[in-house]
Formats: sequence, structure tokens, C-alpha cells
Amino acid sequence: MGVSPRLIYVMGPSGCGKDSLLRYARERLAGDAAVVFAHRYITRAAAAGGENHVELTPAEFSTRLRNSLFALTWESHGHAYGVGIEIDQWLSRGATVVVNGSREYLAEAKRRYPDLLAVAIEAPAEMLLARLLARGREDHAAIQSRLDRHRAMPGTAPDGAVIANDGLLELAGEALVALVRSHAGPALCA
Repeated sequence: MGVSPRLIYVMGPSGCGKDSLLRYARERLAGDAAVVFAHRYITRAAAAGGENHVELTPAEFSTRLRNSLFALTWESHGHAYGVGIEIDQWLSRGATVVVNGSREYLAEAKRRYPDLLAVAIEAPAEMLLARLLARGREDHAAIQSRLDRHRAMPGTAPDGAVIANDGLLELAGEALVALVRSHAGPALCA
């Protein structure tokens, strides 16, 4: 009996290195026909750095939302985030789909996709601060707000997986790759 396709919902606090880990895993699994990485649609400039996302204006996002073109949506840090309904087609075709999720939206994502695998990326607080400062996207007040939000959030993946990203990117990256591979079914049919 093979592995069923599932949604792998990767989340973690700002600065945990989630975007770097997802980029690493996407590159390593590029030839795996059973795994698809979803892009997020965000009302944030694509040139702002971080993940490879699809930039939408607030009006474009609202239009897609009204037309039910998102499978998952949430708001965080002054931006709207969405994952397109294309993931439903990918899952129905047998793909394992990896998404960049939100810890605050996990309960709703689980309601919509009961079999999803929650994956929490963790890093020590001092590392989160250093990474947020290094990326240079926000001022100190915004960074402090992100760190305060992280401290206030309860644990997010008690029934999922946890990957520590507190050392070499390759170590945590290979842990994510192995986890995705262990939940991927057979290659999709052409």
C-alpha cells in the first residue's frame, strides 16, 4: 500500500529561515514528479526579498478572493496572503503539495485539509532577531512586534513535525527534504 498524497503545511516565526529551507527543498526535489511546491499570492512587493511569491495589489487580491480563487487565505503583518485553488487539483491528481503556511491559520487549514502534515520550523530567539535584522525589511519596532508575536503564540505542531533550523542550512534543509519524501506518493502520471 502506497503513501497517500497530502498537504505539507510548513510554518514558523519570522526569522526562522522558513523561506531558505523551502527554497532548498524545492531545488533538491525539483526532479521529483510526486511533489509540488505552491507559490503564495501576497500583497507585498516581490522585490522585498524572502520567498518567491506572486505579488498582488490589494484590489487584485480582493478580486481573486471574491471569485473563490484561493484555497487558503490569511492576513499577517499588514499583508494579505493566499494559496491558490490549484493545490486542490494537484492533490486530486496524486501530488504531495508543500505550502508556506501561517501558524495563526493552522486550525483553519486543518479544518479544510484534515490530513495535512503541520511542520514547525524553529530557531532560538537570538537567531530570529539576528536574521530579521540581517534581512533589512523592517525597522526595529516592526521586528520587535514580530518577536513579541512569536513569544505570545503557543506551540503549533504538537501532532506534526518539528525541524530545528539553528545550524547549517543543509542540515535542516535535508531534514525537510527527507520529511517531504517520506510523505510523497508515487510519481504523477503524465
